[in-house]
Amino acid sequence: MLGSTHGTLTTDSRRARVTACGEQPAPAVHGRPAATDDLDVSGRPLYAGVPELDRFFRPESVAVVGASDAEGRPNTGITRQLLAWSERVGARLHPVHPTRQSVFGIPCVPSVADLPEQVDLAVLLVSDPLPVIEELAESKVKFAVVFASGFAETGVEGAAAQARLAAAVARSGLRLLGPNTNLNAFEKFRDDLDGPAIALITQSGHQGRPVFTMQELGVRLSHWAPTGNEADLETADFISYFAEQPEVGAIACYVEGLKDGRSFLLAADRAARRGVPVVAVKVGRTETGARTAASHTGKLTGADTVVDAAMRQYGVIRVDGLDELQDTAALLARARTRTLAPGADGVVVYSISGGTGAHFSDLATEAGLRLPRLTEAKQAELHEWIPEYLDVSNPVDNGGHPVGDWRGRKIIDAILADPSVGVLICPITGPFPPMSDKLAQDLVDAAEQTDKLVCVVWGSPVGTESAYRETLLGSSRVATFRTFANCITAVRAHLEHARFTSFYRSPFDEAPRTPSPSFRKAQALMRPNEQLSEHAAKQLLRAYGIRVPREQLVTSAAAAVRAAGLVGYPVVMKASGAQLAHKTELGLVKVGLTSASQVRDTYRELTDIARYEGASLDGVLVCQMVEAGVEMVVGVTHDELFGPTVTVGLGGVLVEVLRDTAVRVPPFGEEQARGMLSELRGRALLDGVRGRPPADLDALVEVVLRVQRMALELDGELSELDINPLMVLPRGQGAVALDALAVCRSAPRGAGS
Repeated sequence: MLGSTHGTLTTDSRRARVTACGEQPAPAVHGRPAATDDLDVSGRPLYAGVPELDRFFRPESVAVVGASDAEGRPNTGITRQLLAWSERVGARLHPVHPTRQSVFGIPCVPSVADLPEQVDLAVLLVSDPLPVIEELAESKVKFAVVFASGFAETGVEGAAAQARLAAAVARSGLRLLGPNTNLNAFEKFRDDLDGPAIALITQSGHQGRPVFTMQELGVRLSHWAPTGNEADLETADFISYFAEQPEVGAIACYVEGLKDGRSFLLAADRAARRGVPVVAVKVGRTETGARTAASHTGKLTGADTVVDAAMRQYGVIRVDGLDELQDTAALLARARTRTLAPGADGVVVYSISGGTGAHFSDLATEAGLRLPRLTEAKQAELHEWIPEYLDVSNPVDNGGHPVGDWRGRKIIDAILADPSVGVLICPITGPFPPMSDKLAQDLVDAAEQTDKLVCVVWGSPVGTESAYRETLLGSSRVATFRTFANCITAVRAHLEHARFTSFYRSPFDEAPRTPSPSFRKAQALMRPNEQLSEHAAKQLLRAYGIRVPREQLVTSAAAAVRAAGLVGYPVVMKASGAQLAHKTELGLVKVGLTSASQVRDTYRELTDIARYEGASLDGVLVCQMVEAGVEMVVGVTHDELFGPTVTVGLGGVLVEVLRDTAVRVPPFGEEQARGMLSELRGRALLDGVRGRPPADLDALVEVVLRVQRMALELDGELSELDINPLMVLPRGQGAVALDALAVCRSAPRGAGS
């Protein structure tokens, strides 16, 4: 396996390499230039600092530029909201308006320059914020919020205006939220709720409303960052900041477009290191959704398959609906302080109805939750309080929760005491007082005494019952849901995140920082803006230690016969040329040739076909024939948002039909490479089916990791790479790249870089 080569490159040489890719140098961290060790071999940052946002959320002084108290004016309501918020957080508010003496009885100054003190936060209620940004910079204001729209979300002219605004902010040294944002950050948050809180990030303010209003259901919220167009502060900044806040149990995000792929991954990595779950709705799964999101925020949505893979890679839990977002984030926040003991990931369903238990158990099992059968000893214990004729193996059917004595609590405690149980779920499809009232209270009391997760599904469509409104929602220890589906989604997310964080190791710690010895060999093979021939592409693979068949490139029939003798019969013959992408369809591949006469005739046939098709050849390949194995594909593509990506999947001529692939964004380690294989629908082929031996998974993983190294080191020069088929031989015999396609995309970087 290629090891990481931790050496040093000068910052200038790294910057030159990144610029050659048409990208910007690595960003400064906390205002300092990116140091050598902050960049990987592709020139991308390996570290991102946490922005100092305390004074944004809890300022000591606030300026409202464009403040108003005139009735009927839009700015009046906003000014009133900011005034109330400032009083709650203990901040001094200073109205700014060129023609008013006072606003709501507070003295008003005509300009930012006239503010009586240096302020932490300025809220700009003006249509053209650019001149004000320059004034704020001179006054050393730390943060600004731009409420105005009409920027990148409106098209080309708006994007240009936003670029000018972003440039002014970069020069100023202040941090900006927006433009095209709202004032959700300054809402009234309840301070009477306890337990870990949800921190909320939304690019569309309205889409965060369902999560924010969960406070009325007893779920604590600590922050809301409405990021808008993200000319400066972005989703990644707030994820990094919230992950460091001790009161935050989970981060909930509504994302329309990511500003920068690497920044997002670094932020998700920070949250993963600290075990803080991030739950996200990311629009753009469909072409329509992606187009709408772009028009709303003016950002790249990124190829959705890559976004999806990148989120899974860093433990970000992606959900589809806002109801899933709120319920999953709420459960994860409440479960933040719970520890999942090894092997204690079992789910037990406890129900007062056999039908309800069976229905829920079906859905939970289908979703991948593990419902272990309780031991005979545990069942015997439960039958001390539950009639013998009822099934208590899991689901546990109590036939009706005991109301008049202590038995109900004994049942719940006995289930939670089982070492294989990590989650107890009680579906209550409708209220049935007094039984449902007593059941709810027993569940709440048991939850207070255990570190295990207790969940209730309250299925009543009314939702006004005291058992629900007061008992269940009044507890910060019980996670309460209204639907089976959302409960199952949230519990699955909790268990998966617990497993993920227990094994998580940041890939950025081991990412290669300097080129491997393979880099110079490979760079010499690059041809800017050209597709390499199969022969040249295989030389590229050889440079990175990826095995290819014995083969020779020949330019005559006689040479083909001699090469076949050296390679060894039977042989494969292929036309080799820079523009030949689909040789099989053109009849330019012949297999199973066993004699000199077949080789001679095939050489003439291949060159005739190429001449007829107008294809320029650099020769004909005479190759070793490799048959016994599983055909896979391993490739590299360049994503506009994340940069190089690596794909593995079932290969061969049906690769585009099967579309059975998995994607990762470098850097990643061996565990992630093996995880890619587990995502394939056809994974069983690698394990051996119908008497075939298991494939050499270690060799396949090795190829994936070497291709990743190539993708990083040749980023900016290698646009695409396709190894198809990669023949994965039986265990212990390795993997052989039978064909390869490589496309270069820009001028090579200097050999000294």
